[in-house]
Amino acid sequence: MMLTSRAGILTRKNNIAGKNTAAGLRIVPANGFTFVEALIALAVVSIALLALLRLQLLTIRIADRARVNSQAIFLAEGKIAETLALGYPKPGNNSGTMADNGVSLDWQVEVTDLRLPQLSAAAVAGLRKILVDVSWKQRLGRNHLQMTTYVAQKDYTEPQRTQSSQR
Repeated sequence: MMLTSRAGILTRKNNIAGKNTAAGLRIVPANGFTFVEALIALAVVSIALLALLRLQLLTIRIADRARVNSQAIFLAEGKIAETLALGYPKPGNNSGTMADNGVSLDWQVEVTDLRLPQLSAAAVAGLRKILVDVSWKQRLGRNHLQMTTYVAQKDYTEPQRTQSSQR
């Protein structure tokens, strides 16, 4: 008769060959994990999952910031395009607010004449600067995006140059 167990406990076997211990008991090695090993494995997996969760939250935050930045860039480009579509814009300011996907973007367009000594020395007239400032609230403060372009008067002609005679 033979009683055995795979749980690592003492078992009893009939001693036919006489190889068992004196009392007829022997220890059978366990083939599974102990409770402590299972707890250690669970702790390691938990730490790894917490690191992955933090990485996921960081990825979501970065994607949200990129989405808002893209919206601000598209708004600034659109305001520059609107201003240029009017032709040669008049100096002045224009402002407003645009709300999209839960984000409120404040914008301001400023058109100014450029009167620089370098421009007048080069006989350049009718140059205007278009500055678009987009701002929005994100987390603890306000973020800004500025885009600038320059536009010249279309009917401006360069001074006539004399051509040298050809031989």
